[in-house]
Amino acid sequence: MPQPDRLPNSPDFRVTLPNGGGEARGHLLVEFGGNGTHKFLLEEGSEVAAEMWQGLGDYQRRLRAELRESGALVDAPVDPQRPGAPARWMAAHDIVCNSSSAAASLAYGYNASGPETWRSAEGHPLADYLSTGWRPPHKGWLVRGSNVSGHNLVRQLWLKEGVVSLVGGHLPPLEEADPTKSSLRRFVEEGYEGAASYNQKRGLVDELHAFLTQMRVGDTVATIGDGRLYLGEITGGPVQAASPGGLSNLRRTVAWQAQSHAYEELPETVQQKLSVQHDVVDLTGVLDALDGLTGRTEDTVMVGPDDASELPTAERPTPRELSLPEVTEDLAADLLVHDRAWLDEMRELLLDERQLVLYGPPGTGKTYLAMKLAEYLGGGPEQVKIVQFHPSYAYEDFFEGFRPAEDPETREVAFRLTAGPLRELADLASREGNRHIPHFLIIDEINRANLAKVFGELYFLLEYRTRSVRLTYSGDDFALPPNLFVIGTMNTADRSIALVDAAMRRRFAFVELSPRTEPTAGLLARWLKREGRDPEPAHLLDALNARIDDADFAIGPSYLMKPGVYRDGGLERTWRTKILPLLEEHHYGEGLDVAARYGLDALREQRPSA
Repeated sequence: MPQPDRLPNSPDFRVTLPNGGGEARGHLLVEFGGNGTHKFLLEEGSEVAAEMWQGLGDYQRRLRAELRESGALVDAPVDPQRPGAPARWMAAHDIVCNSSSAAASLAYGYNASGPETWRSAEGHPLADYLSTGWRPPHKGWLVRGSNVSGHNLVRQLWLKEGVVSLVGGHLPPLEEADPTKSSLRRFVEEGYEGAASYNQKRGLVDELHAFLTQMRVGDTVATIGDGRLYLGEITGGPVQAASPGGLSNLRRTVAWQAQSHAYEELPETVQQKLSVQHDVVDLTGVLDALDGLTGRTEDTVMVGPDDASELPTAERPTPRELSLPEVTEDLAADLLVHDRAWLDEMRELLLDERQLVLYGPPGTGKTYLAMKLAEYLGGGPEQVKIVQFHPSYAYEDFFEGFRPAEDPETREVAFRLTAGPLRELADLASREGNRHIPHFLIIDEINRANLAKVFGELYFLLEYRTRSVRLTYSGDDFALPPNLFVIGTMNTADRSIALVDAAMRRRFAFVELSPRTEPTAGLLARWLKREGRDPEPAHLLDALNARIDDADFAIGPSYLMKPGVYRDGGLERTWRTKILPLLEEHHYGEGLDVAARYGLDALREQRPSA
């Protein structure tokens, strides 16, 4: 019997059965099955589950029974190394299945998606090797072009010439009409060797595949430029075209709508989708909202190359430089900071140093201020990531390392290289289109971890932002992007963690938040005035801190800025359960009557003579 033709460039695929049930192997065939996808050959010796799960279709049940009756599936030999493994059968010869999903369902004994289940030896899904696949008839896409290596292509090219484009200068001529992910991965690995990190190359493959293969004529396309959303309809297939610097050498023609929309006026669901920081984003989930912005109909006026005169005249390309927004009086008022100049200094320190630590006793609002500053200076919460250090925190948690991960199909656990919060944020900040946008990492309780152990070679990069180092695990050459800022918070009351080494001091600017100096000293009084409350708690807090001889143990105002404090008995309850225990710990072993010295009655008696 002639051997069926194997699909060219199709590797061997495998699935591992659950609970130690063995392994099935196979490959794609040239011939198409009845559902329009490639047939799949399940290889001789493959093991399949003998048990059939509830919900398995009638066709699959009949097929398994026929294969069993014909002798194509026989009992697999018992493996003494796998005691208690579930019953399984084995393919006595090659079995041709109608599709990869049919082969996966045969192996598992339940309905399974072949394109996602079968994996190559490198772990890539079979879907990466398929050039065709079902997709909704109408999809929506976001393509970013407002900052491509410093050029605003939306204004300078896309709207004027009726196109949308991607950078692809390192790609060879693409001969396939619908290149598979596998082909694109090969091109990217070869063309971008040394020019992009592993994570960046993986993201580039996904974006190229979406732009070249998944986008179709008639799909909606959106982009952001100068704070406005532009919508259009894709009218042509992808082409490679020469362009200056290779900035737009992958193009599709688009009929852009004449009407644009202010970003801040968009529906929240659309804003959330647009905040995803990739160059190509699938917007199909919010397509109805996009279509509803202009009431998309067959008669919608579109803008193309012939009527580009309706659009603003292109300006000379100027790279967008990294900057932080100016501090406003409204921000100072919102944060209850006594003087805008103090916030101006915080902004200048971040621009100069890129790293900043807010330190002081508990309750001084360090974390709150760090988050609010980061969100304001970064342009929104989507540019801010927060982590909290603790004594067992390590480099592998913070940056990257091998961590156990369970395969959702096989339930087997394997160690995989996983990016930590700093690596994720750095890769996001360094993507084209993001490099002028500030991104912030907030490290709460930064001195509770072994900093030399957590930062590793990143200590060098904190000081030398223009240099790169070879990473311990991935082997990538890595540099901290200039638009990544770090704000740490440090509690000085715990003396066991209060000290940091000289290397840390040199790499961070340190700003104290003390209840005895502004902006913290008068914060509670300003808050009480804004809330229309009695100023007594502010006077009591000032009197309390005046009696505490150690500045590191002064009490911050945030303890008294909570609604529960101002319910009946709330001030006394907060003083007894939150504030006095801190001072009892401070004076532990001294024999001091803490309540008599720091209690509300003692402080109130002092006020008339103050």
